[in-house]
Amino acid sequence: MPQTTDSSALPALPPDPDRTRSPGRGLVPVLAFAGIVVAVMQTLLVPVIKDLPELLSTTPSNATWVMTSTLLAGAVSTPIMGRLGDLYGKRRMLLSSLAVMVVGSLTAGFTSDLLVMITGRALQGFAMGAIPLGIGLMRDALPREKLGSAMALMSSSIGVGGGLALPAAALIAQHLDWHALFFSSAVLGVISILLTLRVVPESPLRAPGRFDLPGALGLSAGLVLLLLPVTKGSDWGWGAPLTLGLFGAAVAVLLGWGVMELRVKAPLVDLRTSARREVLLTNLASVMVGVAFYAVSLVLPQLLQLPASTGYGLGQSMVVAGLCVAPLGLTMMLMAPVYGRLSSTYGPKVTLILGMLIIAIGYGAGIGMMTAVWHTVVISVVLGAGIGLAYSSLPALIIGAVDPSETGAANGLNTLMRSIGTSVSSAVIGMVLARTATQVGPVAVPTLHGFRLSFLIATGAVMGGLVFAAFLPSRRKTAAARGAAVRNTVATTGEATSVEVTRFEGPGCPGFRGRVLDAAGLPVARAKITLIDRRGRQAGATLSDEAGRYALAVPAGGAYVLAATAPGHAPLARAATSLTPEDSVEMDLRLPMGVPMGVPDAAAAPRANAT
Repeated sequence: MPQTTDSSALPALPPDPDRTRSPGRGLVPVLAFAGIVVAVMQTLLVPVIKDLPELLSTTPSNATWVMTSTLLAGAVSTPIMGRLGDLYGKRRMLLSSLAVMVVGSLTAGFTSDLLVMITGRALQGFAMGAIPLGIGLMRDALPREKLGSAMALMSSSIGVGGGLALPAAALIAQHLDWHALFFSSAVLGVISILLTLRVVPESPLRAPGRFDLPGALGLSAGLVLLLLPVTKGSDWGWGAPLTLGLFGAAVAVLLGWGVMELRVKAPLVDLRTSARREVLLTNLASVMVGVAFYAVSLVLPQLLQLPASTGYGLGQSMVVAGLCVAPLGLTMMLMAPVYGRLSSTYGPKVTLILGMLIIAIGYGAGIGMMTAVWHTVVISVVLGAGIGLAYSSLPALIIGAVDPSETGAANGLNTLMRSIGTSVSSAVIGMVLARTATQVGPVAVPTLHGFRLSFLIATGAVMGGLVFAAFLPSRRKTAAARGAAVRNTVATTGEATSVEVTRFEGPGCPGFRGRVLDAAGLPVARAKITLIDRRGRQAGATLSDEAGRYALAVPAGGAYVLAATAPGHAPLARAATSLTPEDSVEMDLRLPMGVPMGVPDAAAAPRANAT
């Protein structure tokens, strides 16, 4: 039981730099801008994709590797960069991703050789890991009340960048040399690097362990073997020996990789965490949302640019087609603050379901709305609103289910699931449009039936995502589960479930403060202290300094649990009460030595506490 103490007798504790200081106002827009710049790479060449065989002096099948290489590199780099960010610093890895993207842009900008172009495009795709890194930086730097809308904006940046890039890239390609597309992206990348250096602080949180190189190589091999036949199956033939052989090899490699990851102490992807109900269902829903997102990008530009002589084409230029689809990205960006309000009231599960319902309505209505240019604008706006809500909900659901030290890797895996969804969408809808095409002279032209069938497939995918979302645990059940985890830790360590804390007057840091000590009364440096509210949600986190001191602000008065963990010590959880956010509550946390009976893995206990 702590003793009543006059605050003037205690050394003043500095505010916790991770939670109590206000991050720069530019943090959120700078990180969102980085996400938009990275997303631009996905649609950069869409306006000239049909001309690539001629521009690169190659066959159409070879030219598709220019797009496929970006997809494969992005899929491989996303979970790897997320894990590297958790281990060595998210800002450092974000800057590395952007730098590689700039090198790739310059490589592609100075060549018309196919192999060099594929190399440059692969380097551009490597930057896709910036999205989960940005989300992780936001979680570590922002207060809870600002985090929801900020993550929503970052998560939506992939759609915003894609939507805005279409008209801009079309304008550049129409009036300048096509290599200017790459130089423009290089300039955007340099601007993003400079802004990140100036505005974004490094996160102090680090995950324990080393980088799992064998796991990274195994996952990379498995993803390449899986995505190659997905993206090239329509060219090679879905029943071709090469396609089936690659699918079989992908299954074998990924199964072997999974077995290996389960035996590694610090895996690249924690499969046990990924198998949790809320994480697994969120990732499965992400695949379906990815399928739905990409379908509109494949259908509407073609419908708009087909000549009116076909009887259903809308006969618009490349630039006008891009402008008609641009509201998709703009609406996604505008939904970020709306998501923040809805999620704070109803929770991310409800916003995910609402977003997917809006997507289903948009595609369902779009099946019959393909006869006028304004129809495409309405479809873009409705789908942008739904996709914006759905994409914004996904990182919030993931973050609510994993430890802060796993944020980068977990969101990287979630982003990968979305990328797999877009890859599947590209392959399936591309096959549908090719199979339903009609021959007009030497050219195969997509039909209105093919467009409508594509929208129907997207509707079915999002309805499947709704089924997964419906089985996600509710906010109340999730909170109860987390509270049970904390109570279990308290019972295991033998600590009391409540202690008397003393409210005192005088100068000091509002909230909880004190020292983390070991069993001998010596200070414990870099111990992790997590503040958990009465609903079982994380309300703050910090690390103790070299003298063992910590300070944590509280968002509101009420009952909390302080959970403390440190290597070589058993975890500790203590209940505490703060009457108002202005109170200063002194509480020293004394960690037992070693691992108590009943806790088989000391590294597992912090995961149970921190969420």
